[in-house]
Amino acid sequence: MAVSAGRINKLFGTDGGVMLSLYPAFPDDFDPATTPFMVSIDGLEVPLWCDRFERRGIAGATATFADFDTERRAQELLGLEFRIEEPQDEDDDEFYLEDLIGFAVMAEEAGKTGKVTGTVSDYYDSDANPLFELEIDGRRVLVPAVEEFIAHIDFEGRTMHLVLPEGLLTLE
Repeated sequence: MAVSAGRINKLFGTDGGVMLSLYPAFPDDFDPATTPFMVSIDGLEVPLWCDRFERRGIAGATATFADFDTERRAQELLGLEFRIEEPQDEDDDEFYLEDLIGFAVMAEEAGKTGKVTGTVSDYYDSDANPLFELEIDGRRVLVPAVEEFIAHIDFEGRTMHLVLPEGLLTLE
């Protein structure tokens, strides 16, 4: 998600440099090599890639942009507010199903009262039919690894609760 990060205020030098005012939302760890400034020019979103970026205090910076290498070209940017993409949190909820290998599993069949416990012993990745291999009471059972069957995953406790269609485990 792009957030308002600052404004291009005035020219700086003769090589197309500009002075920037940085808003409080501007990240301290900004990397100009990987993140462009986004500005709206004539209703279009335009990325501005920094050739040079230098912080000047807490709320200021100087920059030069690719393709804006003269004073006259840089003048077109004056007064524009720029946005940057917020870095995505690396600790978001994304995980891989193979990460569940070794988890304790409690499985029950819809409409049945019994529950079985075991472990996820393997994961078979397939676009058509991904499968968990469960070890339950010394036997190995394959069950579809689909979101509809996973009732709950506790990553801290390394447990998973499955609710499976009737007949898949043949519970009494």
